[in-house]
Amino acid sequence: MTETSGPTDPLSESRNPPEGAFGSSDTPEPATERAARPVRGPVVAVTGAADGVGALLTERLAASEEIKRVIAIDERRGECEGAEWQILDVRDPALAEKLRGVDVVVHLALDLDLESDPAARTAFNVRGTQTVLTAAPAAGVHRVVLCTSAMVYGALPDNDLPLSEDAELRATAEATGVGDLLEIERLARRAPRTHPGLNVTVVRPAVLVGGGTDTALTRYFESPRLLVVADSRPAWQFCHIEDLCAALEYAVLERVEGDLAVGCDGWLEQEEVEELSGIRRMELPSAVALGAAARLHRIGLTPSPAGDLAYTMYPWVVSGSRLHHAGWRPRWTNEEVLGELLAEVAGRHTVAGRRLGRKDATAAGAAGATVALLGTAAIVRRARKARRRI
Repeated sequence: MTETSGPTDPLSESRNPPEGAFGSSDTPEPATERAARPVRGPVVAVTGAADGVGALLTERLAASEEIKRVIAIDERRGECEGAEWQILDVRDPALAEKLRGVDVVVHLALDLDLESDPAARTAFNVRGTQTVLTAAPAAGVHRVVLCTSAMVYGALPDNDLPLSEDAELRATAEATGVGDLLEIERLARRAPRTHPGLNVTVVRPAVLVGGGTDTALTRYFESPRLLVVADSRPAWQFCHIEDLCAALEYAVLERVEGDLAVGCDGWLEQEEVEELSGIRRMELPSAVALGAAARLHRIGLTPSPAGDLAYTMYPWVVSGSRLHHAGWRPRWTNEEVLGELLAEVAGRHTVAGRRLGRKDATAAGAAGATVALLGTAAIVRRARKARRRI
């Protein structure tokens, strides 16, 4: 495991920063003086503000003395009382009018749900991003912050450990949602050429954890056994949702330029993950594991395509050097985030990416993953016979 150390910045020094940590004086201003002082920071709009990362970021920005005003955009109203809510679909052309007077847009209205229809998911993600990147410059917005994933670098056996932000994006569209994220990256590169003066920053988190995040990679830890593909070289790096929001705030306040990768310092080897989690491994040959995953997905028994397995086989750890050079540091370690993930998924049972009900989980038992994978051929045969009878 490799760790990076350095000075701690005010935004990430502790989970509960000391009073006055964000000000220029050790003595807090009286509330009346603070309220009367004009705020010179940016007006920020957040799409997807009602849930997940969007909700947490909206709360964070609304509480910041460095942000003048927060416009929260979603199809329903969220819980943040300190934001001005605009209720609309992010694909609505009326978005441009809602962005009048906004300085920075953080676009977080993405559908990465494993259970979503892939075509509908892509239509929402791509069209929504296109609308934001068109509406923002039309409204006079000078900066757009997008959030994809470090998965766009691809999980490959020859990846550097860690990858720099400028590493080539070598992912393919074979994993859940990665095709959408690659298209968003392409739109981000093209937008400044189409709209001169528009600054677009892309933030790429490692395995995201916290706030109920549900992905193929978090479901990996819901299995009774951790599937390990023989001769693979996994390296696990996590990103807590709080650290992602801190990184997004750095981008909003223009404390750092360029595309950003964000995650905990260093990484965990597979053996460390198994020791910390207490979950034993199940090792299978590559052909068996990939073939089983492909067949299960093809007949609709699991939401995860075989491409998701690559991210549990090969490293895609990022350095986060740009954020580190700007003074940002993660508050969470990989060990701490893994602990939180295990607490979040406790009581859930997943086999080959598919959530099991309580009855199914009991029947599957501790050997459920083995039975599911090694019995794939029988499942496929039964499904084919059923189709022929129809």
